[in-house]
Amino acid sequence: MSQSFEELESQAMNLNLEARARLAKKLLLSLDAPSEDENLALWVAEAERRLQELREGRAKEIPAEEAFRRARSAIS
Repeated sequence: MSQSFEELESQAMNLNLEARARLAKKLLLSLDAPSEDENLALWVAEAERRLQELREGRAKEIPAEEAFRRARSAIS
């Protein structure tokens, strides 16, 4: 049987300060982290956006070796 929001809230408020803080942190982090399906949808949208930029000439392809060279240079 599922609990109502009010029952969950009452139980949470009866936790000690440390437990409430841990619960609050988990709840806040859950709002920031996309689900696996949401993450996939975001990557698909990004890939489509980049493909459209390439097709419209607003972006240029670069060879993988050049991309890796730039990445290595940026982190060293």
